[in-house]
Amino acid sequence: MCRCGLVVLVWVMIAGCVWGWWAVDGLGLGGVLAGSVPRDVVDAAVAVYGRESKRSDGKLPAHVMVYFAMALALFAEDDYEGVLARLAEPLMAWGCWDASWSMPGSAGITQARQRLGAEPVREVFERVARPVCGVLTRGAWLAGRRLVSVDGSELDVPDSPANAEFFGYAGGATRRSAFPKARLVTLVETGSRAPIGAVIGPVVGKGQGEQSLARGLYPLLEPGMLLLADRNFYGWRDWCAATDTGADVLWRAGGAGGAIALPVVQDLPDGSYLTVVYASRTRPSERDRILALARDPATRADIDPHRARIARVVSYQVTDRADNDEPISLLTSILDPADAPAAVLAEAYHQRWDHETSNGQLKTHLRGPGRVLRSKSPAMVTQEIYGYLLTHYAISALICQAATEADIDPDQVKFHRTVRILRRRVQDPTAFSP
Repeated sequence: MCRCGLVVLVWVMIAGCVWGWWAVDGLGLGGVLAGSVPRDVVDAAVAVYGRESKRSDGKLPAHVMVYFAMALALFAEDDYEGVLARLAEPLMAWGCWDASWSMPGSAGITQARQRLGAEPVREVFERVARPVCGVLTRGAWLAGRRLVSVDGSELDVPDSPANAEFFGYAGGATRRSAFPKARLVTLVETGSRAPIGAVIGPVVGKGQGEQSLARGLYPLLEPGMLLLADRNFYGWRDWCAATDTGADVLWRAGGAGGAIALPVVQDLPDGSYLTVVYASRTRPSERDRILALARDPATRADIDPHRARIARVVSYQVTDRADNDEPISLLTSILDPADAPAAVLAEAYHQRWDHETSNGQLKTHLRGPGRVLRSKSPAMVTQEIYGYLLTHYAISALICQAATEADIDPDQVKFHRTVRILRRRVQDPTAFSP
């Protein structure tokens, strides 16, 4: 889409002018899917797992089914045949659909999904899901660092025996959830709300909590990022894993085990202070020795980074909350107040709520409120969720690009309105004869 078209799109979505929808030339399912998920990336991901079509006249080859997984997320209310009918014409326009193919029924589409499996769709997501905010994108940066966040959510899946056994039910035996649930932990670019990393797992079982699953995302961090996270994610092992990538972190102190001791090492002029965080199971006598080293600037370098590390604490209270008696304490690896003052960090931390908004966009505006996913086997559930993530990423990237061109914060562009425009731009499937 050209620059003027993007600017028109932004102001159309902000103003909500019906006449303006017709001015968004080229916006539709084809432009969104192909723009963020190019065919060559799809083919490469399919080849990694050997899922290429075995014959040239095969129905629904793997590349078609990758785009079909994305279209399932955009048309959650349609059945398989309806979704494929909507997808066929854009695919034909891209040269990805052979006019000689016949339109299969739901059983044939199900078989094609199973042939593809979950792995190629996950591979596509991992190849394309990259940060999209530019240096001029509003609300995307703090002290020269790209804001990202980690958080988890749960998705209801069909109550089939396979899903129940693999994913499990939330709430335990006494308050068991109505449906099995898949746990989804994502790394999100805060400014665009685009998912740039994801791990999917059950809601029950050892090593399946949000903190454990998030460990699969820390290798995606890079120098120049600032990771925001709630108190559930703090832990010595996780702090080291995140900061060893070269990224900075801004986490609410607490952790899965409750409150942690944050001794004062040095008061700083902005009201924050330096502290020391310890490796798990460090003995009290060893803590005292490390603390003494930390309080003397001349000996801080002698601290073994495998045993303890210097961090900075920002504490404050939010006065318009019911639980404002409890101060909020943030831990950060940004040690110099001149680089990022305490007030700036406190304000930035609350942008973590953009991750909740991102979760809501996927679960409410794409999937639909209270809607259960379609797939009755764990592999197909995983494929379906990665399809949702790809579609969410593609739409978020489009919004971010348009907002940056218009010099406004992407928050000002309504995600649900963008989705409605995209759905309306897809031509009536009854007009296409397979």
